[in-house]
Amino acid sequence: MTTDIASDNPRSPWTTERVAMLRTCFNAGLSCAQIANEIGVSRNAVIGKMNRLGLSRGRRVAAPGSPRAAASPRRPHVLTQRLALKALFAAEPVVTDVVSPEPCSLFNLTARKCRWPIGSVGTPDFNFCGNGTADGVSYCTGHARMAYRFSGRAHSSHGTTGSAATTGAAGTPLARPGRIALG
Repeated sequence: MTTDIASDNPRSPWTTERVAMLRTCFNAGLSCAQIANEIGVSRNAVIGKMNRLGLSRGRRVAAPGSPRAAASPRRPHVLTQRLALKALFAAEPVVTDVVSPEPCSLFNLTARKCRWPIGSVGTPDFNFCGNGTADGVSYCTGHARMAYRFSGRAHSSHGTTGSAATTGAAGTPLARPGRIALG
């Protein structure tokens, strides 16, 4: 069976006329959805038959002035983020009572506001911190320091390791429950 004729399967929707119509519509520049409406089959059937026939339009490249052409800000890779957090919080002590002068609701939360939840979910006084965020993270400096704690492994070039409370008998780090171990 060649790829440009109808299928030998009697239940197949692809007759010789439909294949010819597919090629004509494809060459006319119609979209797959438009071709499907024209022929009377599903869009996925059109896409599958186009693949089997080797018909391809290639990928479209965004125009230089279009909004998609501008590079969207990406989140940093995990290692990059981990190194940035270490640099930000290496010498800062953990503060458990961060002051939030202007807490905000979910509706008032914007990209540069701290997303640390304050209060119990479902209660009228539940809101978010709302302070300005630290670079590259979703929390203010105080809440980011609480959220991103380091494991007891060595963190500096001085060769210091975690305290006895953070390491096991064989010197392996113990995980802190409920915390993200970075390190």
